[in-house]
Amino acid sequence: MGPQSTIPAATLAVLLSAAMETEARSALVVDNGVFPTFTRHIAKQVSIDKEAFAQASTCLSWFYKGSKKAPPAAPQGIAWRLPIALEPERDCPRYYPGGMETARDDFAKKQTSLSVSLTVYEFALVADHNDDQQYNAAELRDLFHSISLAYDAATPPPAAGATLTARFDQWYRARNLEEVMQSMSTLYDRGYRVTAHDRAELDRVMK
Repeated sequence: MGPQSTIPAATLAVLLSAAMETEARSALVVDNGVFPTFTRHIAKQVSIDKEAFAQASTCLSWFYKGSKKAPPAAPQGIAWRLPIALEPERDCPRYYPGGMETARDDFAKKQTSLSVSLTVYEFALVADHNDDQQYNAAELRDLFHSISLAYDAATPPPAAGATLTARFDQWYRARNLEEVMQSMSTLYDRGYRVTAHDRAELDRVMK
């Protein structure tokens, strides 16, 4: 007969339960850096787009002023003016030698670019379901599913981050706001929502 265990059954049950709980928690938590990699990549483009939009908006308003016509209404949600080093009388004719029409065309393009980058930034925030500024394994699985990719938990964090930033670049180059919204809808179907934390962060990057 082998030696009997000296650990009481109740204690053994507690230890096993704790071990299982730790294992389950480790399956959810991913110490990665994917979230900051993804969001910083997008935020950098948002900053570029904000300045470009402000330039196009300022010059378009300047051309309209010169023509004595009322400028177009500011698009909803993108109504700020940024402090950029721009002297309209000197710079706008140089940036837009075709005058008002070229400024109007560029304004529309810059508006679309900014809308895409801001919407993807919102998408990245929404995917962080518990607002802890990192993606756990469940969030990564849902995030990858929303962009029609399978998530392998064995994927190194740098590779996962590179996949997400590449998808942003793809959306941005194509100005594919429709596909971004489809991915957002997929997250919503799984219970994700824009939180107060997300709105505060969006307000911060839009200032």
